[in-house]
Amino acid sequence: MKEATMELSTSFYLVTACAVVITGISKSGFGGGLGVMSVPLMSLYITPQLAVAILMPVLLAMDLIIVWSYRHHWNRAIVAMLLPGAAVGLALGAMSFQWMSADVIRCAVGMLALFFVAQFIWGERSKHSKRPSGKATVLTLGALSGFASFVAHAGGPPVKGILLRQGMEKTVFVGTNTMFFFAMNATKTVAYSSMGHFTRDSMTVSLLLVPMLLIGITLGTVLHKFIAQSVFTRFVYGFLFLAGVKLLWDSSLAIWA
Repeated sequence: MKEATMELSTSFYLVTACAVVITGISKSGFGGGLGVMSVPLMSLYITPQLAVAILMPVLLAMDLIIVWSYRHHWNRAIVAMLLPGAAVGLALGAMSFQWMSADVIRCAVGMLALFFVAQFIWGERSKHSKRPSGKATVLTLGALSGFASFVAHAGGPPVKGILLRQGMEKTVFVGTNTMFFFAMNATKTVAYSSMGHFTRDSMTVSLLLVPMLLIGITLGTVLHKFIAQSVFTRFVYGFLFLAGVKLLWDSSLAIWA
């Protein structure tokens, strides 16, 4: 295998750098939502498997920094509630990662994201925001999040739907989301490593993206402090809408091609 850093185009680095900055802003300031765009964008230039491998160290580094910032502001009970389902999804993702196309799961996650946006528009979130989701729902969405996260780093929308229903203050929302995905990403890192997906080439590209990671996290942290709770909620749903449309568009093109 030739050096990835010698083969990749300037366009790839520009698109990937922008994706990392947007992901950093989204994760550190608004509880995620736009990170699902990174793998599809990078996959325009490289294989999805390589895209996932390059992003994994970047996402884990983001989580480590953000976890420290929000270490006192997260809901342990909700994270504990989500982890069993996520573990099931991660296991299924690990078993199918080598051969299963991610397009069908991207389509499902995209539809789910738009469903939650529709709920918000029609006022359903206000009605149910503080009512706990059923155990079966939490297990199912947690598993979908774990599976989509493993195969495409696209596990955000299912979990956002559950978190948004809890009516949490924005700082606790971001902290809870961060802690959950830190646990998932740490597990994925071990799994990817054992499966041989990290190479010298992928790690070199990951290292080159570190400055973009820091820029994104800094911008997200600053924006989080100055945006009101109501505006923040609209931002999160806006991110969900954009992510859902992107996932549906990419998956439908691939499925019907």
